Amino acid sequence: MSEKGRSFINIENVVASATLKQPIDLNAIVRVFPGVEYRPERFPGLVYRLKKPKTATLIFSTGKMVCTGSKSERQARKAVHEVVDELKRGGIVILGRPEVEIQNIVASCGLGGRIDLEKAVYGLKKAIYEPEQFPGLIYRMDEPKVVILIFASGKLVCTGAKKEAWVYAAVKKLQEILESKNMIVYEGPEKPRLPRPPAKVHSLVGCAVNGLTTINSNFGQISMNGRADLCDTQPREQSDQSSNFNGSAGLAAPST
Repeated sequence: MSEKGRSFINIENVVASATLKQPIDLNAIVRVFPGVEYRPERFPGLVYRLKKPKTATLIFSTGKMVCTGSKSERQARKAVHEVVDELKRGGIVILGRPEVEIQNIVASCGLGGRIDLEKAVYGLKKAIYEPEQFPGLIYRMDEPKVVILIFASGKLVCTGAKKEAWVYAAVKKLQEILESKNMIVYEGPEKPRLPRPPAKVHSLVGCAVNGLTTINSNFGQISMNGRADLCDTQPREQSDQSSNFNGSAGLAAPST
């Protein structure tokens, strides 16, 4: 079924950071795992790829890690632990278990209707719309604390979430705002229903809507980026602080 005229929410990428609380000899990893990518003259991190789940993990000599490419929080955590387990089996000395934290979740979404962006830029708080520079409207939602790119086609890109539940809650909340202010027109005879979140996420969606004020105060501002494709190791002025990692989220305008 075509995405036109239907609603959908797809988790495209989950970025997780982790720390081993010990230094890591990256050259030793290269000797044991010749398939890894490590070019210290261009980038301070080593890239370790898994086929299942299909992810890429940056490993820094400080013991910090960044995993990208997962399609769920659970998969991201599993990938980090799998990388550590493989390193241990290869003889790399790692004393503890990694402490994993989700940094960013990027999702593509669709509401199944046409959105009046000219009207939305005035009807939504903290919205920016400059069509001569970018075809989408940038909306910064306070609760849950996410950034949503909104396109006239009804397609969205939601980024900045720390939990999958935030994505579902944010999209539902945005849809309700657009409807209440007549900023969206559905193309079919019936309003498309947003997909229900997975069972383990569903129970958290209500909390994501009602209880994020306290949670948000504990987090700093997060980047709008995160991409699974880490094969581009072009030179960057970047330290090995994994918390500063930004990869492109693929935030180009979706096809209409």
